[in-house]
Amino acid sequence: MRPIEIAKGIYEVGAVDWNVRDFHGYSTEKGSTYNAFLIVDEKIALIDTVKKEFVGELLRKVSKIVDPKKIDLVISNHTEMDHSGGLPAVMEAIGKDKPIYCSKMGLKDLSRHFAPGLNYCPVEDGEELSLGQRTVKFMETRMVHWPDSMFSYLVEDQILFSSDGFGQHYAGPERFDDEIGDAIMPFAKKYFANILWLYAPLIKNLIDKVVKMNLPIKMICPDHGIMWRQDPLKIVAAYQEWCRQEPGDQALVIYDTMWHSTEAMAEAIVAGLQAEGIRAEPMNARNTHRSDIITAAFDAKALIVGSPTLNNGLFPTLADVLTYLKGLKPKNRLGAAFGSYGWSGEAPKLVHDELVAMGCRMVEDPLKVLFVPDEAALEACFEYGRRIGQTMQQA
Repeated sequence: MRPIEIAKGIYEVGAVDWNVRDFHGYSTEKGSTYNAFLIVDEKIALIDTVKKEFVGELLRKVSKIVDPKKIDLVISNHTEMDHSGGLPAVMEAIGKDKPIYCSKMGLKDLSRHFAPGLNYCPVEDGEELSLGQRTVKFMETRMVHWPDSMFSYLVEDQILFSSDGFGQHYAGPERFDDEIGDAIMPFAKKYFANILWLYAPLIKNLIDKVVKMNLPIKMICPDHGIMWRQDPLKIVAAYQEWCRQEPGDQALVIYDTMWHSTEAMAEAIVAGLQAEGIRAEPMNARNTHRSDIITAAFDAKALIVGSPTLNNGLFPTLADVLTYLKGLKPKNRLGAAFGSYGWSGEAPKLVHDELVAMGCRMVEDPLKVLFVPDEAALEACFEYGRRIGQTMQQA
């Protein structure tokens, strides 16, 4: 691919990863991008690099604009290896003595990641760097989504280089919001739900801070996915909404099953919810990737989780999903637990305890059924769903 000139003298020179399908446990069915940006001014600056496997692509794109050795400095907005992994090879190509601007926490992380000898230059929140006719303003954005994270704002061009903020794991022919439209928003929400949900209160404070600064923004350029140029404040508004963590009106029934008994319970509970006018769907944890379950959970008012008992404990797929979900610290959710068993039946209580630990307000005691649910048991599951639906309408 060729570099993309996003504004006069400013280019996107990163890499498209068409084939990645798993990003540390997050399903990326449409691949991803590792965006990097070249600013050609009196000083030439490279903002972020790429995964180390894609350094060749980055340097080829840069070479179509300038000799890489003419790059004067690098800005590292984020030290995670999908953005900094290529840094040593890039510095070998442009000159190891050239400055690398990063946050103070970035200095610590980069120094740990790579052998000493690179010229790290930590910056303060609000510090400015002149490139000649252009000025870069650095903004510390801790925990969006690592402690080292920062944004870089190009003052004269009103472009915000937002690192992992406002991004999406998406590789496609479209590179800008006006080329793809609303079809990009599910990818943006999935990204927020799986990567940033935990930090929603911090992100809200950051956005409030940026809004108070009244920075004019013509374009937002994240390190993953498309760039926002037609309506950059659309994604900012979406983040403001998502940070409030106000769920929708639907219920999510997450389950796995050994011999279809817990599955039958799940479907009866869903039918009971629907009988109360609640939009509900069952998600089988073995057939649905955890990151897609999390995206659905992000919009759900009620999380109803069912597990068969295996070896006196949770079924492994449910343990996986619950551990992942608990780490994201969801708020404002109702919870309930259910499951089938053959001998001792501990799983529903264990699920209940996990939902309590993550802050859910439990609206029913755990429901469990011995072996295969008969008509009476299925009716009990249906009524269980109805009662949860009624509680949801009152909440």
